[in-house]
Amino acid sequence: MTKSKEPFVGSFFRSQAASFLSSMTDFLSFLFLTEIVGFWYIASNVISSLLGAIVSFTLGRNWAFKKTDVRKRGQIFRYAITSISSLILNTAGLYMMTEWGGLHYFYSKVFVSLIIGITFNFLMFRYFVFR
Repeated sequence: MTKSKEPFVGSFFRSQAASFLSSMTDFLSFLFLTEIVGFWYIASNVISSLLGAIVSFTLGRNWAFKKTDVRKRGQIFRYAITSISSLILNTAGLYMMTEWGGLHYFYSKVFVSLIIGITFNFLMFRYFVFR
């Protein structure tokens, strides 16, 4: 992984703000699909994660990491790898905390999303996707 020229602290805080906005897209879609439409919470998670990922990529490329000078196709490919990995981690954590831990699916989603977002996603976006 190549080191980014952008100062770590600046990109970290912009990344967290972008993550917050994409998470709001994800969570609101998740609640709508589960509570209003009646989808199974795992199916809702997959769909809402995709919507959040679209917002996240757009904000990450154009604002958080300011990497519009890099070929978009390569970023999309690396982002897809990262997003699929993140989706697997989030869905597995959501399922385990809900089914095995007895937590309500919304609280499980919030907890797992925070842990994966602050650790795995930020590092992968900074050093792999938007390098």
